[in-house]
Amino acid sequence: MTEILRVENLKKSYDGFIAVNGVSFSVKQGELKALIGPNGAGKSTCFNMLMGQLRPTAGEVFLDGSRITGQKPREIWRRGVGRTFQITGTYQSMTVIENVQMALISHHRRLFSFGARAWRLYRDEAMDFLRTVDLQDQADRPCSVLAYGDLKRLELAIALCHRPRLLLMDEPTAGMAPQARIALMQLTADIVRDQGVSVLFTEHDMDVVFAHAHHIMVLNRGALIADGSAAEVRNNPKVQEVYLGGGTLFKEEAHA
Repeated sequence: MTEILRVENLKKSYDGFIAVNGVSFSVKQGELKALIGPNGAGKSTCFNMLMGQLRPTAGEVFLDGSRITGQKPREIWRRGVGRTFQITGTYQSMTVIENVQMALISHHRRLFSFGARAWRLYRDEAMDFLRTVDLQDQADRPCSVLAYGDLKRLELAIALCHRPRLLLMDEPTAGMAPQARIALMQLTADIVRDQGVSVLFTEHDMDVVFAHAHHIMVLNRGALIADGSAAEVRNNPKVQEVYLGGGTLFKEEAHA
């Protein structure tokens, strides 16, 4: 499989405190890969360096073999990296479809030329993205009345508008009910399978991680302590120690 993302010896320190310490990994095309770890392990710091919100203290990040270390977030986004956040950031005063239309206007570089005609632009294309996340029936509802799980689906549709090759999802199911969590990650897995998008996501719900991720990485105190299949991670002594002090980790029936 083609390697989309490669990270080499990534580090981030703040006045002597090491938040991320020499992390190296890769994400392949069409791979759904999880990055897990306890609170404070360095997951969000790592994500912020990949997307350009933070500049690494050391190390390199490559997208499709080209170095993107230190580039601005918009430059990285233009090169095909999308991101969703733990807290949704939709326009609450707009309708569902208008939020997607705004993302498409940005993708097509029409931000400074659409004027009062914005509501007409890319409506059919926006509806296609809403069908992808099963929100087509709510297209004309204001975002302010949506259930939280539907807002998460809308955020995913917005991220897909730029047709990313790599999508970074920071705790995509945070704050959602258990059934909605499973549904959202199954939707994400379907998109990975059908569209060939690569996804790297952080998550605290281990049932979600082990049910859907193709491969799993584990961070602890800024260092990568495991990177492998669900079975390899589940049976890794270091991972067992971090999560349960040596006990059995997660359900045996879970799968990658």
